[in-house]
Amino acid sequence: MLTAHVLTAPEPLRHAGNSMTLTLISVACPKCGSADVLYSCKPECCYNHVCNNCYTTFELETTKVGEVTEDFEIPPDPDPSAPTAPCARCGEPRVFAIGDAVSRPQYVCAACKALLTLGYTQIAPA
Repeated sequence: MLTAHVLTAPEPLRHAGNSMTLTLISVACPKCGSADVLYSCKPECCYNHVCNNCYTTFELETTKVGEVTEDFEIPPDPDPSAPTAPCARCGEPRVFAIGDAVSRPQYVCAACKALLTLGYTQIAPA
C-alpha cells in the first residue's frame, strides 16, 4: 500500500535562547499506535521500519520546509534499530527531533540544518 501520512506540519521555530536541543526520532505505528517500532534495515538500502506489536511495516520520509539558523549540539549516533529517516535535502540519515519545540514535533537534519516534516509511506499492515 503506497499511502503517505504526514506526522508534522510546517510551523515556525519557537525556542528559548539561541540554542536548541535535539533528540532521537520517536514514532508510533500508523496501524495500531504502538511506540514499539524498530528500524529494520540500513540507510544504504531503505528506511523500512516494523511495529513490534502488530508487525506492520512502513518507511519514514521527510519534506524540507525551511532552514534552521539556531545552534545545536549534535547528539551521538542512535542505536541502529532506532527509528530514522533520510533528509529530504541531503539524503543523510542524521534527522533528529527538536526536543524543545513548543507545540508540534519538528525535525532537523544535523548534517545540513534543513527544517523538516516527517511522514509515513509504504505502509503495509501484516
